[in-house]
Amino acid sequence: MEKHITVLTEEALDALAINESSIVVDATLGASGHAQKIVSRLGKNGIFIGIDADESAIQGAKELLGSALCTTHLTVGNFRHIDSILDLLHIEKIDAVLADLGWRMEQFSGNGRGFSFLVDEELLMTFGDPKNYSFVARDILNEWTEEQITSIIRGYGEEKFAGRIARKIVEVREASPLRTTFDLVRVIESAVPSWYLHGRLHPATRTFQALRIAVNDEFDALEECIKKSIALLNPHGRLAIISFHSLEDRIVKHLFRNLAHDQIGTVITKRPITASAEELARNPRARSAKLRIFEKNEAS
Repeated sequence: MEKHITVLTEEALDALAINESSIVVDATLGASGHAQKIVSRLGKNGIFIGIDADESAIQGAKELLGSALCTTHLTVGNFRHIDSILDLLHIEKIDAVLADLGWRMEQFSGNGRGFSFLVDEELLMTFGDPKNYSFVARDILNEWTEEQITSIIRGYGEEKFAGRIARKIVEVREASPLRTTFDLVRVIESAVPSWYLHGRLHPATRTFQALRIAVNDEFDALEECIKKSIALLNPHGRLAIISFHSLEDRIVKHLFRNLAHDQIGTVITKRPITASAEELARNPRARSAKLRIFEKNEAS
């Protein structure tokens, strides 16, 4: 399996403007690429808090960050609950928050949750333990209405054939429920025009993205994380977010703009920071990464 490469590492670290005694939250710990850089800049008076919905990310971080000089707290949870996580740690204010909205390569296959259309797995698509979710991907596909499924695939996946795919899903499930990723791929491939099967993107890409976003309530969670993070920041504290597709970036851009309009702080990045030519040569996946930075005002 291809190894995950963390994007915009130095740019993100510079964005946080931290010092040895800073209190820093990595709200999406992932493969700990950013976390390792952050703790290297923190001294014995610094505090690092790492959050991830996937317990395997926490376990990996324990090994990678074990020699850090700073105090380290690693927590399984969704970044939308950053306030309650810090409350449990008796931490009232922080100096910096980083959220990398990208994916670890390890999450795409082999974890049994059905994120990848290239591996035949159960249709779950949950970041965390499926037992803690009110619904999973197979529930949407087998129980929701054609109109609801169309809305999800079109709205979250920007899929031009959302209506055709949803119609086919409802038709197929009448005979047999969709249970695995390959069940869904076959339905999608039978619903779209033949020419669509040979484009730059796999024909199932946008539908899988849409279902994952819906199951994990990703956009509302992102908004919640941003608002709570800003409230928790000390004066001149910074929030840095790396997004990877236009819908996420639009949320970050608009929220930052609104916060600046309300004089809560300043948007540091009038335009998002993107990967350098050197980074793109090493890691072509970085081409869609956009880093935006917000700094809280003194008086807010």
